[in-house]
Amino acid sequence: MTETQGDISAEIEAISKEYDASGTVEHGVRLDYPPYRSSILRHPTKAPFQLDPEELELWAPVFGQRDVDPLEADLTIQHRGEPVGERMTVTGRVTDGEGRPVRHQLVEIWQANAGGRYIHQRDQHPAPLDPNFTGMGRCLTDGDGTYRFTTIKPGPYPWRNHQNAWRPAHIHFSLFGTEFTQRLITQMYFPGDPLFALDPIYQAIVDPAARDRLVATYDHDLTTPEWATGYRWDIVLTGSHRTPVEGDVE
Repeated sequence: MTETQGDISAEIEAISKEYDASGTVEHGVRLDYPPYRSSILRHPTKAPFQLDPEELELWAPVFGQRDVDPLEADLTIQHRGEPVGERMTVTGRVTDGEGRPVRHQLVEIWQANAGGRYIHQRDQHPAPLDPNFTGMGRCLTDGDGTYRFTTIKPGPYPWRNHQNAWRPAHIHFSLFGTEFTQRLITQMYFPGDPLFALDPIYQAIVDPAARDRLVATYDHDLTTPEWATGYRWDIVLTGSHRTPVEGDVE
């Protein structure tokens, strides 16, 4: 029997009530979250294997500031034509738990196009590909820890967790530390999305305050007249108000 959204929503509600009654506070993502059916397959079940970090870094890629072109932060100019959809600016600061800027941090993003379609061979749902939008970009944070991208607002898309499952619109973020062996991955969402309550990936962060830290804020002062809407999203790497990331669990 195919599981429905009602089945998944009932499980989400039960877990939420259990969490509220526990009196505890979780800042991270639950690795094993039953409504997210494949979560049991998407996290390690054994302790990490210890490696010599210096030896590992000999095999890791390296990059310099000159390797990242400022034009890579504009996902709307990577092809001959203009992509379809709502052009927008996304910016924010990357800081530590004390509010200090994380400077010269490599930030990468990838996302679906305005129709909710990725350029990926496994994404075959019947939404149009945009020949003028690849959906990938990168930049370095500046001296104040600020990143900035110009892109197209992504659309929601279906996935096969259960019948009629849809993911809220989101942008994937990847942040590197001083080496490529130091990497954090997270997702940024948009305010007011009606799919939040239905999505087991978003709900795998059971604490509402922690979930809210993944939602960007519309910023009208950042919005450019007749050109692009503006969203602001800060990323905090440490402390009790850190941004939830994949693999981050209590």
